Amino acid sequence: MRRVVSALLIASLSACSMVPHYERPAPPVPASWPVGDAYLRQSEASLPAVSYRDIFRDARLQRIIETALANNRDLRVAFANIAAAREQYRIQRAEILPEIGTSASVTEADRGSGAQPGVGNAGGGRRTTYNLQGGITAFEIDLFGRIRALSEAAQNRYFATEAGARATRLTLVGDIANAWLSYAADKDLLAIGEQTVASAQRSVELTRIRLTGGIAPRTDLRQAEQALEQAKADVAQARTDLAQDVNLLQLLAGAPIDPALLPASIAEIEPTIAELPAGLDSTILLRRPDVVQAEYQLRAANAEIGAARAALFPRISLTAVLGFASTALSNLFSGGNFNWSVSPQASYSIFQGGAAKANVRQTEARRDAALAQYEGAIQTAFREVSDALARRGTIDEQLRAQRAFLTAAQDNYNLSEARFRGGIDPFLDTLIAQRSFYSAQRTLVNTRLVKAQNLVQLYRTLGGDSQLDATVKGPVPQ
Repeated sequence: MRRVVSALLIASLSACSMVPHYERPAPPVPASWPVGDAYLRQSEASLPAVSYRDIFRDARLQRIIETALANNRDLRVAFANIAAAREQYRIQRAEILPEIGTSASVTEADRGSGAQPGVGNAGGGRRTTYNLQGGITAFEIDLFGRIRALSEAAQNRYFATEAGARATRLTLVGDIANAWLSYAADKDLLAIGEQTVASAQRSVELTRIRLTGGIAPRTDLRQAEQALEQAKADVAQARTDLAQDVNLLQLLAGAPIDPALLPASIAEIEPTIAELPAGLDSTILLRRPDVVQAEYQLRAANAEIGAARAALFPRISLTAVLGFASTALSNLFSGGNFNWSVSPQASYSIFQGGAAKANVRQTEARRDAALAQYEGAIQTAFREVSDALARRGTIDEQLRAQRAFLTAAQDNYNLSEARFRGGIDPFLDTLIAQRSFYSAQRTLVNTRLVKAQNLVQLYRTLGGDSQLDATVKGPVPQ
């Protein structure tokens, strides 16, 4: 029996594989990033291995991110999915090994004690039998690699799930940074609005005095009141936006946010956001966690083809039992009471109506779909990085122009207000200058926010933090 079992086990372990040879598809995007007037010259350096702490250097933001990594519910779901996928892989991998079990029983039988005609007493009475057995139950000999292919598919889906969790983590960190930056910008917009309300209130009071003195028409007063009420409405909106920013941060963090961790202005925190260089080579997209996830899903679909092909062939299973049986417990393990049996079995479906071959074609179609999804993930990643680089290439010039515009608008407003107070120009000129100055202030704040969030976008789209701080890190496919 040992020779039979050993031979079958060796055959199983050396089974052939029907999984198609996997070769990573060529990325369906250019090898380098776009170039042109909208793009900066890219660094020759490769993408460094960084943590979010290297990009978001403000200690307050880091504390909020740390809280989110510990409490965010979406991240908990992702980690639970990792655990489930890992155990599913272990379950599938266990099928390659034999299941060994044991059982023990005691049987009592009463055979009767009456004599039969012509026979006499047949040796009746109560009889006790002790049994102890152990062995292998229905172990499939994986000659054609079906179980190994399923195990390979489960392993790749486990790695895909882990990569998906890293993508969730990367998105979470980026969302928190964006919400925190939005709060800073809205804080600035609130301050601008409050300053404008105070200025507009003074204009209303001055215009009312001039109207009473017969110097200004009533239309000047109404125009001044319009500017005041518009500024008040903007202040109310800014307060609403600030409250919603805090609500979003608390949702992402999964816990209340200490007000001391919130920024005071966008200008204060703009220098604390570092830039992640994209380098020249677009192959860095292959390390983005969503692209890694798509490739592992492709590998899993490829392995499932092998399992479907192996199902076209017979399945061979083995049941082997070793045991002892005796009518006396004290003699159970004596040599004469040993028994064994080996039952190899082969099964093959003669007619399935073409279902097995259809299953192969179905898995091949799923592989083709997974390939398209993988290529689509790369194309989406390339577009996202290209968009971020296009914005990065022009935002500094836009900021310089906006600062110059603000300086001119402020000077024009100061001159117009002085001329109005001196009775030289009508109030309408002052009102137009005031609106231009107010708009320029708000636009500069929003442009600063765009620049800061562009750096966050580069961090996210390049997957710069994808290989750090993962709880269970699957390898990046090669």
